[in-house]
Parts: sequence; structure tokens; C-alpha cells
Amino acid sequence: MSTNLSNSPLHTPRKLFVTTALPYANGAFHIGHIMEYIQADIWVRYQRMLGNEVHFVGADDAHGAPIMIAAEKAGITPQQFVANIAAGRKEYLDGFHIAFDNWHSTDGPENHVLSQEIYRSLRDNAELITTKTIEQFFDPVKNMFLPDRYIKGECPKCGTKDQYGDSCEHCSAVYAPTDLKNPYSTLSGATPIMKSSEHFFFKLSDPRCVDFLRQWALEDNRLQPEVANKAKEWLEGDGGLGDWDISRDAPYFGIEIPDAPGKYFYVWLDAPIGYLASLKNYFDKTGRDFDAFMADPSTEQYHFIGKDITYFHTLFWPAMLKFAGRKVPNNIFVHGFITVSGEKMSKSRGTGISPLRYLDIGMNPEWLRYYIAAKLSAKVEDVDFNPDDFVARVNSDLIGKYINIASRAAGFIAKKFDGKVSTLWATDTDPFLASLRAVSSDINHLYEGREYGKALRAIMDQADVVNAYVDANKPWELAKDPAKSAALQEVCSRLLEAFRILTIYLKPVLPILAQQVEAFLNIAPLQWSDINKPLGDGHVINAYTHLMTRVEPKMLEALFDAPEVKADVAATSVAAVDSAAIEALAPEINIDDFTKIDLRIAKIVNCEHVEGSDKLLRLTLDVGEGRLRNVFSGIKAAYQPEELVGKLTVMVANLAPRKMKFGISEGMVLAASAADEKANPGIYILNPWPGAEPGMRIR
Repeated sequence: MSTNLSNSPLHTPRKLFVTTALPYANGAFHIGHIMEYIQADIWVRYQRMLGNEVHFVGADDAHGAPIMIAAEKAGITPQQFVANIAAGRKEYLDGFHIAFDNWHSTDGPENHVLSQEIYRSLRDNAELITTKTIEQFFDPVKNMFLPDRYIKGECPKCGTKDQYGDSCEHCSAVYAPTDLKNPYSTLSGATPIMKSSEHFFFKLSDPRCVDFLRQWALEDNRLQPEVANKAKEWLEGDGGLGDWDISRDAPYFGIEIPDAPGKYFYVWLDAPIGYLASLKNYFDKTGRDFDAFMADPSTEQYHFIGKDITYFHTLFWPAMLKFAGRKVPNNIFVHGFITVSGEKMSKSRGTGISPLRYLDIGMNPEWLRYYIAAKLSAKVEDVDFNPDDFVARVNSDLIGKYINIASRAAGFIAKKFDGKVSTLWATDTDPFLASLRAVSSDINHLYEGREYGKALRAIMDQADVVNAYVDANKPWELAKDPAKSAALQEVCSRLLEAFRILTIYLKPVLPILAQQVEAFLNIAPLQWSDINKPLGDGHVINAYTHLMTRVEPKMLEALFDAPEVKADVAATSVAAVDSAAIEALAPEINIDDFTKIDLRIAKIVNCEHVEGSDKLLRLTLDVGEGRLRNVFSGIKAAYQPEELVGKLTVMVANLAPRKMKFGISEGMVLAASAADEKANPGIYILNPWPGAEPGMRIR
């Protein structure tokens, strides 16, 4: 790929098309999403500081059986279900300063057209589409073929019950769904039957595909070494590449396959095409020519993804594009997972850091941007969030080293020199500036190569040099002697010039802080080429205000506050039980106390068992906010999940989220029970009168 990093007038701007993996539209963003978006956003902002043309787009991955089924349970269309999820995206993206140019959906009309066009090219021109009849489990009650995740049974190896249709969590055996003993559908509980169906396949095993992928993935230096090694295993392993099943049978929420009634594209075929569809949607809105841009040989295409979806992006995706006659990716940038204090996070179990919780308790999003960047490299390595390290690194680097430079110089310039800096000393041969500028090329290449951790270490090394200059020249001592006024102005001006250059280096990571610095220094938005353009002599800066506060350890305590709770159930004794079992009334309160509790009508959109818990159910609740909430409730002994889906209940909506063993619980549902639950074990979910709507407040 091109790595022309020159800032000269002769530099031809690069044309870049950049994406992140598309999040599945069945839930809110988790911290793994935010990490990936921060990584890509830093790279995009760096490229723009160089003057390159960048188009950075994302979208919701909207299709597939899980969304169709969740929407059906919620009593809404899949389109509305996806729209409800999408409505909550902006809060996260804006909150962490992630600047996508466009956010779209794979169910948009552009994706329907592009997916069908690419399929036709693969079928008619490349002749890489074939069909074969396969047998798979079919739910006779739901009248649909069952994906592996909706089939459970007894493990054929160890006999453990309630194992999924592809692997056993108890003994780690891997098997086909048809190997399960006593299988059942998780959708209806029915015993599935075997049924035949004609499926469409992309012939990835074709020698043309294999030869192309060997060249693209192994010989063209497009992938990280560890990713290329994995691709080599897939390409050269026993049996080689297999053909890819790209169809699903109705009922299915997706894009219809041309000339094949009742057949839909498997979600993984149309999802990556969603990258192109989002760009086209953006170009259509802004008057750009999508086809011309993608046909331009100078256009570069890059995808940031997690290591769990490498197979699709390094084999299927480039092969699809190549043989459909379209541009193939220049690079696939793969990253690892994010862990917390060494513990692996799990999306399915809802564990880890809540991004909204982080923002809601007032933590600076740029602390997290800096910390994640400091941990990232070009390798496929997991990133660990360690609370103690987070506090130490942010406070030491950003406050103790970087911000400290401005705070030690700005006051003297304002009070003694009317805000005017002196830069007659700032010549090209000045050793102080030469030292700061000398690392520019190295930092440049580190950002380009996504070696953010190394880049930030190099920047902080320069901050150490500047702080050593402060200690050596002691501006506070110079300020005591009027005869040394000129020396004081020069020393403080040098510090502010150093601060300006360090801000340029940090701007891709800390964009909002950089805006504050630009306002303080009274300058235009900083670009990379400004490294060599010092402030003019006599330039007037604005009054200094504190730019960033320190991280307080108590904030981390709040972020990870996870009291062990029995369940999110209010045990109010309103059920008709024996009088001896009635719980005594709580102490009297007044109306002001009551109004502090925000009780809302909530619709139970989904309900499921919690792995590893014999008491809890996981409820997905619609409280009329345009997003869905996750709540754990200790009612498993009283209800089956399917009994609750679609029902209305009452919840405490303004209860602070709590981190439980199995994930974050965002509220408390109300239920009634007796004082002695062992003697009177009934639990009764509160159910509003018909006509109530999600979000209505109980007064």
C-alpha cells in the first residue's frame, strides 16, 4: 500500500475508504465496539491531519434469524426492531468523539441493489455459484429451518443436557447438530425433524479463488503476519477451502436472492457489502459519484475488524469482490479483544465495562481514548483495561507531563506580557525545536502503522524532555527578577511552542482537548504540517483555563461497582397470602420520598435463561426510550421465559445500573412475594391493566 507521508506541497492526497466491522443490530454497543471505533477513528483523524481524503463509514448489520425472531417476540417488524437499536447509536459515538461520516443499515435500499448485483456477477460472469441439496433440522411448529444456535440437546460425547447444536460447553466437544441426542428447538420446544432444501453456494474451492487468495493474502503483504499465517492454514490445510453456503430459506429477514423465490442471502454475504452500501448512501447524499470513486485505481480500501471475524474478511470478502469485478481491500486491520484486569469479556453474557456507565458518571471520554491507544499495537493482541493502571497512566502522562507544560507557562505570559509570546528565537536551527521536530517522522510512521502505543511513548518521552527544560530554567525563579523578564518570556514561549507541537502529535487521539488548546493558543485547527510553523512573534494567546482534570480512583469504583444482589426484584407483599406471611410495612415516607422513584411501564421484549444461574432470568425491556434495557430478575423459579415475552410489567427506571456477576442490570422490575419465601415460594410479576403503554409513568 501507499505510505507517502510527505507534508510538502507536492504531496498528492491519498483517497481512503475506511470502515469498522458492522455491529449486529440486536443490542447496544459494548466496550469492544468502542475500542475498535476508537482505533479506527484515531487512524482516520491522523490521515486527515496529513491532508488525505478520507471517507469513514459504518452501518448496522440488520439481517438474519436472530433479529427476525427477537422482533417477532417483541410484536414489531424487524425493521422497527433495528430502528429502535439504531436510535441509541449516536449517544455512544458522539460520547467518545468517534467521527463516522455516515452511519447506515444493511437493510437500506443501496445494500439490496449492490448485493444482488454482486451475486449476479458471481453467478453469470464468474460462474462461481452452484446449488446442492442439504439436510438440516426443521422446526415443525415454527415452520422454519433452524440455525445451530436455536437447537439444543444432550452432548453426544458426555451426555450434558441443554447444549447448543455445534459444541458442548461442558466437555468442549465439537459436533454437527444432527449428532445431538434428544434435540429440541429453543424457539418452540418441539423436536426438530430432518428436511431437505436446495441451497446456493459460492465456490470458494474453485482454483481461481484459491490462486487469487494465495496471492492476495499471502504474497501481497496485505495482512499482519499472524493473520497471514492463519490464512495460510485455511488455504493449505487438509481439504483446502470448502464452498460457502450463502442462502437461507424463508421465513428469513434478509435480501432475496434473484430468480430464487423463498431464498434469501445468508447474512454474512450481504453484511460486508453493507460497507459499500453505506459509502454509496453517503455519496448520494453529498453529490459524489460512488462508481467513479470505487473504480479509481488510486482509491484505497481498509477495514478494521476483530479477530473473531477474520475468516470472512480475509477469504470470502476479497474473493467476492475480485470475481464480481470490484476493488479488493488494500488491507484488513485485525485487532484482539478487550479484557478487564486479565478477564475475558463476553458479549453474550453482558460482562465488562458499560460505555454509557462510563459517560454517565462523568468520566472524560478522552481518558479512555488515550488509555486504549496506549495499549494498541499493529499486532493481533488483546487489550487489557486495568483500573489502577488506567488511573496512573492518565494522571501521569496527560496531567503530570503534557498539561503540566501549559499550566507552568501560560500564567506568566498572561500576567507579565499581556498574553504575547516571543518567538524570535524559533529558528530552523534552534536545538530545542529541532529535538521536538526530529521525532515527527517516527511518530508519523507509527500512526500510519497503527502502532499507537509506541507513538504515545515517543510523545511522552518528548514531554519528559520539555519538563526537564522547565526544571532546569525555573520560570518561577526568573519571574522574581525584573531584569530577567526577557528570559522569562522566552522560556515560557518555548514551553508553549513545545506544548503546541505535542498537541499536534496527540490530536488524533485527543481531538476535543486539541480543540481546547487551539482556542487557548488562539490558532486555527492544527494540521501535521504545522509542526514546522511556530507561533508568530508577538502572537497573543487567550487566558488559560484548566484543560483536563485528574482521574479520581472513586470514579473507577463507581464504574465497577458491582454489589452482589439476590435479584432485581422488589419484594412487596401485595399478593393474597396467609396473613402470617405478610411482611411488616416499611417505615413511613412522605410524598417527596415517593416521587424520587421513577416507576415506568415496561414491555418485556425478550426473556432468556442466564447461563450459570439457577435463580435469574435476563429480561430485555422497552421503557419507551428508543433503546432497550437489560435487567436481571430472580424469578426463574416462577416463570418460563416464553411466558413473559410480550407482557407489560412495572420497573424502577431511575435506579443506578448495577454490575452483577452476569452483566449490567439497568433497573429493577417489580414483583410481589411473601415474607417467608421458603414457606410461601410464590413470586408474582406486576402486570398493568390493558391499555398501558411502555414508558408511561406510575404516579
